[in-house]
Amino acid sequence: MRAYEMMFILKPDLTDEQIAEVKERLKKIIADLGGEFLGEAEGWGRKRLAYEIEKYNEGIYSVWNFQGEPAVAHELDRVIKLSDRVLRHMILRKDEK
Repeated sequence: MRAYEMMFILKPDLTDEQIAEVKERLKKIIADLGGEFLGEAEGWGRKRLAYEIEKYNEGIYSVWNFQGEPAVAHELDRVIKLSDRVLRHMILRKDEK
């Protein structure tokens, strides 16, 4: 399995239940495809954006670490692109060193 880091920015007007729902859905995708969720980085949360995205000046940042096959990253990417609750996202494969 490969190690990945994923960063995504959620819309700031989401309720706590909606935020939890998005995160649980992404965790479920990782688990269903045989991956392992390693945790969420601390110290992020609601922050001001460097530039306006879809008329939003703030976003809710999350940084996750997980392990899985490339299919896990591809499926996460596909699902996030279809979601209207995510402003931006990025999935990076970590160095194996």
